[in-house]
Amino acid sequence: MYEGDSRGDFRGDFRVGDVLSIACPFTPTTVERGVMWNHVSLRWPWWRVDTGSDFIRWNGVVALGVDGDRPTRPEPEVELFRTDPRPEHLQAGDACRVGVPPTVVHVTAVDHHAPPLETGWLPRPELSVAVLPRGRSYRAFPDDSHLNGEGYTLHPGDGIPFTFELLMRPYGFLQPGDEVADTAGRAWLFEGPWNWTAFDAMSPGAGPEWPLALLTRSGTPCSVTDAEAVAEATTTGSHQETLHHWMSLTEASPTP
Repeated sequence: MYEGDSRGDFRGDFRVGDVLSIACPFTPTTVERGVMWNHVSLRWPWWRVDTGSDFIRWNGVVALGVDGDRPTRPEPEVELFRTDPRPEHLQAGDACRVGVPPTVVHVTAVDHHAPPLETGWLPRPELSVAVLPRGRSYRAFPDDSHLNGEGYTLHPGDGIPFTFELLMRPYGFLQPGDEVADTAGRAWLFEGPWNWTAFDAMSPGAGPEWPLALLTRSGTPCSVTDAEAVAEATTTGSHQETLHHWMSLTEASPTP
């Protein structure tokens, strides 16, 4: 259960740090090309070709990364989709199914697009959410990696029938930009669960000491209701306990 809400009560308001269980039903499709260069190419069953795209011509095929004995790159690929049968048993023209088994991930980036992205397929994405699966963290990727540590990018609402269950939202009772005071008398700016700035310019150390008092929200003095919610949520526990619980769910290091 995550602070401030009940498990699974998720309305698609993704935030960096969220721990999710995601899945996509396995759907019939056909193989365009068997495993080559650690990828298998499939006729994608969910998107439509965007004939109105002026810059991108998509052919209806998606290449999925697969595990191989001799990876072509030093950094690990991040692929959520799986095939049934497994890729090594597939050749061009074969029928198969593609989907995502229930997988625990954590959100590393969220981007909104207005106007929607022009990708070559329809629907055009209005939202991008980057995730890493359990056991992977940004530190697993070199600084010069083409994957940059953010992981796999999803586009919720683009036609792929993902289901999402929120397992944990660290600091779900705060909003980015909130200013709080901790019990040690230090004032902090909250910009994300692992992104705290102390106003005294001293080292953040182990982070804010609970309980917390909400000072401002959206740059203005907070309401009594919001202040009470933050105070109540931090009467027990600690920043370090929240961090350790998050790490036990994700088996990963936080993304700074």
